[in-house]
Amino acid sequence: MIFRPLLVFVLAGLMLGGCAANPVTGKQNFVMMSEAQEMALGQQASEQIAQQMSMLKDPKLQAYVQRIGAQLANKSHRSGIPYQFNVVDSPDINAFALPGGHIYINRGLLIYLNSEAQMAAVLGHEIGHVTARHGVRQQSIAMGTGLIGQLITIGTGMPAAGDLSNMLGTAMVRGYGRDMELEADGLGAEYLARTGYRPEAVLDVIGALKNQDTYSSQKAAAQGKQVESYHGLFSTHPTHDQRLQQVVAQAQGLTTGDAQRVGRDDYLQMLDGMIYGDSPEQGIIRGQRFLHTELNMVLDYPKGWVILNRPDVLLAHTPDEQGFIALTMENLSNTNVTAEELLRARVGKQRLTQDQAFSGTGYKGFMATIPGDNARRVAAIVRGKQAFLFIGAFRGRGPLELYDEQFVQTIRSFRPLTAADKKNAQPMRIRLVRARQGDTYAKLAKGSPLGDEAEARLRLLNAQWPEGQPKAGQWLKVVR
Repeated sequence: MIFRPLLVFVLAGLMLGGCAANPVTGKQNFVMMSEAQEMALGQQASEQIAQQMSMLKDPKLQAYVQRIGAQLANKSHRSGIPYQFNVVDSPDINAFALPGGHIYINRGLLIYLNSEAQMAAVLGHEIGHVTARHGVRQQSIAMGTGLIGQLITIGTGMPAAGDLSNMLGTAMVRGYGRDMELEADGLGAEYLARTGYRPEAVLDVIGALKNQDTYSSQKAAAQGKQVESYHGLFSTHPTHDQRLQQVVAQAQGLTTGDAQRVGRDDYLQMLDGMIYGDSPEQGIIRGQRFLHTELNMVLDYPKGWVILNRPDVLLAHTPDEQGFIALTMENLSNTNVTAEELLRARVGKQRLTQDQAFSGTGYKGFMATIPGDNARRVAAIVRGKQAFLFIGAFRGRGPLELYDEQFVQTIRSFRPLTAADKKNAQPMRIRLVRARQGDTYAKLAKGSPLGDEAEARLRLLNAQWPEGQPKAGQWLKVVR
């Protein structure tokens, strides 16, 4: 009991010492880093992002996004920050901001937008996170509650009290989420108005992304799966949300003049030729086959398996998500190492059984199993300076034999590309067409590489889902 007054005093000092004026509202917020530290944190995080994510190799589009983003940032509450806007070469529908003005938007999100104003709405939203220091505030809350938990544990001698504090801190962080997202949307709408765009573009974006979420959720539900939504208020609030309508209406009062920028045709022209879905640099998925032109490799997966292509790993799992096989690739410094030597070095002191060598065109391989309660199938393939490492595992009850035949089948399917493979590995691309009288999405979907999803996807791409139809003379996005 004698520690409580001291504890309260220390906590009060911590909270007061960690307050700073919000650049947007002027109110005191709990933060535990200076602006210089915020810049350093953002720079460090951006360097990690550069190692983990590929940026789109399209200088013209990158310059376009940077130009529009800079115009918005110049009208923001923190115009002195050196903002950097980047297009990530990912088909995922997402955008995010790091502290210090590093902002990223995926090409997978860009293709579902239909005007420069809508793109500006997304960029403005992310700028709002930076100007209000949301990332810094979130981290400060997490750091602060962690310190508070430690002090409570020391002061009371009860570890459970510290655990409770951490739980409360987590709840605080999550609780701030919706309010911060709403604040970012309001700031984004304000920056749109100040730059001459329609603030209502925020609502247009939310509507488009909600349609995408709804369609993906319906499709996933039909397959007995769940789908992750785009982060933030764009997915958690409907366009008719009263608070959202209010912040957009407030921003509308900041507009000057009657003309408000939309930029539909200019924006669509920038998308013409953009890759839809997987890119050759990341590998292409065609049915149950994975093809990678730069790595000159093909893998075939069992029927019904789901293939997930990530920057750091190629992962596939059984339909019931009980069996998994992962592939990673690395460049070898020692080209004299054998596949067996490499695999044994990677598994360390773990015992290997059922070991066997195998080979194919231009490569040598070695595979084995690691026995035990969590038995695994492992393999290494060496081809020149390239090494491909496989691990197959299961969760729940085994035995490994339930999945091992399919693991081995997948590993042995490894081979270089043929001429037919190279043709099949060409990516799908967004193309613009001018709608003619009598055109329908059903007609445009015929022969589309999108298959059974073509009609719905074309409607989503052109903001006319679920039942809209083209208007004669309108530019439309199709996939070819």
